Amino acid sequence: MRDLAEGVARFRRDVFPAKADLFARLATDHTPHTLFVGCSDARVVPELICGCEPGELFVVRTAGNLVPAHTPGADGVAASIEYAVSVLGVAEVVVCGHSACGAMTALAEGHDLAGAPAVAGWLRHADASAARVPRPATVDALVRANVRAQLANLATHPSVARALSEGTLRLRGWFFDIPTGTVEELDS
Repeated sequence: MRDLAEGVARFRRDVFPAKADLFARLATDHTPHTLFVGCSDARVVPELICGCEPGELFVVRTAGNLVPAHTPGADGVAASIEYAVSVLGVAEVVVCGHSACGAMTALAEGHDLAGAPAVAGWLRHADASAARVPRPATVDALVRANVRAQLANLATHPSVARALSEGTLRLRGWFFDIPTGTVEELDS
């Protein structure tokens, strides 16, 4: 906790004063241009990768950057997508996978997830991704296939389907390579 407290103190002392006007505006203005769906992996920091300021990205992070296909009922990922698209009016949605993804590594290498049943259940949302890649699958190939599958899942959400049909939303898939810092735009 000490490191986090020191980080907060540095933010208040060094960062916030330089951006006080931005935060004052953000207190009443929430108009991000992009919904960024990324992995929960601590090495993938959307604002840093995209060079964005606070308020520019609406970020949803899930293990394996998974987006379950739309189903009725309460779902935090679906609610975040709907809010970003229908309420905030984002113009783009980026699904970003990355090299060395632990979730995709577990699938590609067939890890035993018996000790992590919630993870195993969540990764079932990547079944279509795994089916798209010939075996044995490399992790990077599975990550790319997974990004494409999640883009397809996104399109099943009513708010996304509506915005796509109206031409007010663009879907993009990215592969972020951690050791080189490169971002590859994937075709859908």
